[in-house]
Amino acid sequence: MVQKGFADWFAKTEPDILCLQEVRAEDEQIPAEIKDIEGYHSYWTSCQKKKGYSGVGIYTRIQPEELNHGFGVDEFDDEGRVIQLVFPDWVLNSIYFPNGSQSDERLDYKLRFYDAFLENSLMWINRGKHVVTVGDYNTCHKEIDIARPKENENISGFLPVERAWLDKYVENGFVDSFRVLHPTQKDAYTWWSNRGRARENNIGWRLDYAFVDEGLKDCIVNASIHPEVMLSDHCPISLELEVPFPPIVKS
Repeated sequence: MVQKGFADWFAKTEPDILCLQEVRAEDEQIPAEIKDIEGYHSYWTSCQKKKGYSGVGIYTRIQPEELNHGFGVDEFDDEGRVIQLVFPDWVLNSIYFPNGSQSDERLDYKLRFYDAFLENSLMWINRGKHVVTVGDYNTCHKEIDIARPKENENISGFLPVERAWLDKYVENGFVDSFRVLHPTQKDAYTWWSNRGRARENNIGWRLDYAFVDEGLKDCIVNASIHPEVMLSDHCPISLELEVPFPPIVKS
C-alpha cells in the first residue's frame, strides 16, 4: 500500500480519522514518514503470535482519552486485530475481524471473537457512550453484498452462521451506515479476488463496514465506498457523522 501511493492519497483526502486493517507490520517497521504525519496522532498494534500477520492502525486529529488494544481477552487481543479509542461521548473501533476459512477451529474462533466484540460494544453503550466500528468484518451480510451469492453460500465469509451473527449484531442495536443511506444499491463491493480479473469485472464482496449504534443513525451524513482507489485488494470506505452526538437513551 505504501508503494502504491498511500501518502499522496492521505494528503489529498485529509480525513479527520483514518482506520487501517491488515497492516502486517511491527511498529518499528512502519516508515517514519507514514507513522508520523503532521497534525495526526497515530496508534498501531500488531500480532504477538506471528510476525507479518493481521495488525491495525488509526490516525486521528482528535486525541482520545483512552487507548485499548483489544477487549481484554488474551486469545483475541494477542492477534493484534483491535485498536479502540475512547472519547468523552463515544468509542471508535478499528478492527480486522478473523477469517474463518482455514479450518473449523478458525471459524469457531471467528464467531467467539464476534461475541467478545459485541459484549464489549454493549458494555460501552451501558456506560453511556456511542460506539462506531469500522473495519474488515470478513463477512458479507446479505445477498446484495456479494456478486455471486449462490456460488459462495458454503464459503467462509458468506456462511449462514456468519451472516446470522451479523443479524444478531443488528438486533442488538447497531446499524450498517452504508445501507442506511443506500438500502438497495447493488454492485457495491469493497474486496475483489486477485484472480480472474475480478476487480475489472466487479465480481466482489462487501466485507468492509462502518457500523454505528442506533442512537447515531440520524447523525449519518454520508457513507460511501470508493472502488476507484486501488491501494490494495480492498478499497476504502468513508463515513461522515454530524456532531455533537446526542446522549444515549436507555430503554
